[in-house]
Formats: sequence, C-alpha cells, structure tokens
Amino acid sequence: MQGDERSTSEPINIGSRRELFVDHYLIEQLDRAKLELHRPIRREVVFRTDAPWEGNGSAYQSIFRDGDVFRMYYRGGHHVASKAYVKEKNSWETLCLAESRDGIHWTRPELNIVDFRGSKKNNLILDAAMVSEIGGSPAHTAVFKDTNPACPENERYKIVIVGSKPRGLYLLVSGDGSHFQLKSNRPFATKGAFDSQNLMFWDSVAETYREYHRQFDQGVRGIMTAASKDVDNFPEPRWLEYPDAAEQALYTNQVQPYYRAPHIFVGFPMRYNDRGWSPSMNNLPGLEERQYRAKQHPRYGTAVTDAAFMTSRDGVTFSRWGDAFIRPGPATKDTWVYGDNFIFWGMLQTKSHLDDAPDEISLYATEGYWEGTHTSVRRYTLRQDGFVSVNADWRGGTLLTKPLIFEGTQLQLNFATSAAGSVVIEIQDVGGNPLEGYSSADCPDIFGDTISGTITWKGGESLASLSGKPIRLRFDLKDADLYSLQFVQGE
Repeated sequence: MQGDERSTSEPINIGSRRELFVDHYLIEQLDRAKLELHRPIRREVVFRTDAPWEGNGSAYQSIFRDGDVFRMYYRGGHHVASKAYVKEKNSWETLCLAESRDGIHWTRPELNIVDFRGSKKNNLILDAAMVSEIGGSPAHTAVFKDTNPACPENERYKIVIVGSKPRGLYLLVSGDGSHFQLKSNRPFATKGAFDSQNLMFWDSVAETYREYHRQFDQGVRGIMTAASKDVDNFPEPRWLEYPDAAEQALYTNQVQPYYRAPHIFVGFPMRYNDRGWSPSMNNLPGLEERQYRAKQHPRYGTAVTDAAFMTSRDGVTFSRWGDAFIRPGPATKDTWVYGDNFIFWGMLQTKSHLDDAPDEISLYATEGYWEGTHTSVRRYTLRQDGFVSVNADWRGGTLLTKPLIFEGTQLQLNFATSAAGSVVIEIQDVGGNPLEGYSSADCPDIFGDTISGTITWKGGESLASLSGKPIRLRFDLKDADLYSLQFVQGE
C-alpha cells in the first residue's frame, strides 16, 4: 500500500447485491494481498459423442437449467482430417440435445424430428436442410432460453445460427426447446466472420439483448459485441476492450451474466496458439494423428488451445487474465490438440461431490476434439463465486475498499482460511476512521470455509444503523481467500 491516500470519489452504492472480487471495482488498496485466479478442478468425463450422427467434431455446446432438467445442445459431426474418419467421403453437421438431472449422467431424448440415414430415432433437432432458406448450417450455433419477461412464449427458446443468404446471424425460435422455426429471413448482424460460437442473451440488469460474435482484427481472432432492446435489430458492433491485457487470439468468447451476480459478466474464451512445428510437438500425445492432420493443413497439427477467464461490468470493457483458467493438463491420448479446452457456453449449479458441502459450479469442456471417432465432455468444478479471490499468505495482508453504500442489516462473506488463518473486518468512515463497535479490535478472528458466513462483532452482527450511509471496509487476511461479499436483511 503506497502512503495513506484515499479516494474522494462518490461512494459506490452496492445495495444488497452480491459483489465478487474478480476485479478492482471495489478495491482501493491492497497491502501484501493480491487478486488470485483459481482454476477449476478436473472431474469425470460425463458424455461422449459416439452416436452415429455425432462424431469427433462435436463442439459449440450450450448448457443451461430448464426447470428441473439440465439441457445441453451441441453440434454433431465429424472432421474428415481425422485419420479415424479417412473412409468417410462426406461430413455432416447437425444440432443435438442431451438432458440430465444431476449434471453428470446425460441421456439422449428420442425426439423424432430429424431424419438421419433413414431414421428419426435420435436426439437431433436441426440439420442443414431445415435452414436451407437462409443457406444456414448447424455448424456454428448457440441456444439460449430468453428470460426477457416480454418474450412471447412461443419464442422462449432461441438459436443463433449462421446463414449465407445473405451472410450473417439469424434467429430460430421455439416454444418447447426442440421444435424450431426461422424467426426472420433477415439477419440481425452482418459485420463479422461468425466462424465460431456466436452468442446472444437477455441482460436483465440493463434490460437489453447482447450479442457477441467472432471477427478478425488485422488477422487476429477477436470478439465484437452489440446491444439492443429489439432482438431483431442490432446496431453496428464494436470491439471488446481489454485494458492492460496482451493481444491474444481468442477463438470463442462464452460471455454470460454470472447467475449469482447478474450485473457482472464472465467469459471463458478459448485461446488459440500456433507456434508451428517444434521439438515439443514430438513429445505431445497422438503424434501419428497430429502428423496426419498437419498434412491436411499445418495448423490442424500444430495449433493448441486452452481457456482463459475475463470479467466485465459493462459488457464491453473486460479484465482478462493472462494466465490460463484451464490448462491442457497431463499429456494423455485426448489432450493437447486443437479445439480442446473449449468451455461450453453456460454453467450449472450442481451438488458437491463431498457430503454436506455446499453446491458447486459445474463447467464443461471438450476433450479429444478431432481425435478418433468422438469428442469427450469433461466436467470441471469450482466453488460458488470462486473464480478469483483476494488472497493473503500466512504473513498477512490487507484489503481496503472504496467508499460504499449498502442496504441490509448483516454482512455475509464467501471466504476460506487455513486452520491457522483468519479474516478480521473493520468498518470505517469515509476518512478511514474505525466506527465505534466495528473496529478490528471488536472483530474476533474469523476462520473456516463457507460461501455465506455472517460476520459478528463484539457488539453483535446488526448493521442496521449503518445501512444507507457511506462506509469503508478493511479486511485483514492471514492465509485466507476472500471471494465475495453481500449485505443482506437479517431475520
């Protein structure tokens, strides 16, 4: 912490919102503490795209909760550059649906919608013939449930799809999430490459639709966005901005409002890296298959991908971490290939693998893309709000917030400490003076691991007298991580 200068700006009114420490939005000073990115834990393979209409080119998955069922939409198809498919003369591209009750065990509902090689006994909802009017293809799609209260029920489910008559992004709509029809034969976006997963969602905070799509910026893969209250008409898109971040080729974006704090956007772009053939390539798994793909096109063999993490509060300017959120991991037969570590669009809150532990976030990513005859779906887990924390080691560190105004009577924290670690909270006035009854001396050491721990001072836990007034929070952390805070109404 440099000196004792404090912000004189207007207090930030956080109301009763949950605020995550994923950026410096609330932070005035850090002393011997830092923001630390947390990588999700690699779990089991939960699904393999090994049905005849699926294949090793399965990608661009969308995943979300729909009532008491989880839905996963994904591309079916294979890539002929794979040695396993060398006998196939033609590739196919379809859109498939899988369902789950727990996020681990997935099934294919028999939908009887699309004919594949003489049978409709499959889980297909779309093929190219069904969108021929716009020259469309299921190759690059994203599916979402429109949460706009004004959305007609027969258009509640939407597919963003690429068409060529003219080139652009179009919408398909449905009332049940299975039977879709074209909403308009006019694209809602035309300025873009669109050769990736292109997204749209309803921003409930700003009450507007946001779309994100692929474009190239001087040959580098990048992301553009636009916002509109009219789902059929979007203005000219603009580039996402990443202050202080190095230029990187971003293959996808996966931007979405974080469901526990929808005013914060999170994104998991897949990063594309191609350094050409080098001795390191010879040490990666699947050398024979890699060499075969490289003969079709050099980058098919030499490109490798991982996943990054980024956040935004306006949907345009993002804080993007330079370190990987998901690394390719140990060299196994289905890793370190082009298209791996593509995180699905969406996240699920699922039961913890530990008895009596809080629910956790499940993320899903591709594994074995273009390898063999199918793609695997790997599950990853993360604690709720657990993307980034303010971290201090055993020597201790301090976080001081900017001036805040809150609504509520209790402060709840998502934090974790070691057995010897602790968190101590002091409430100050805007000038940095501790408030009577809420100084660090009035706060017993807090330790444990919880996503919603209520903080108590010696005088109690009620903050009713401070609600609506400008204050600061000072956190003294020792061998601890602080993920989020929220002021709530006590019982």
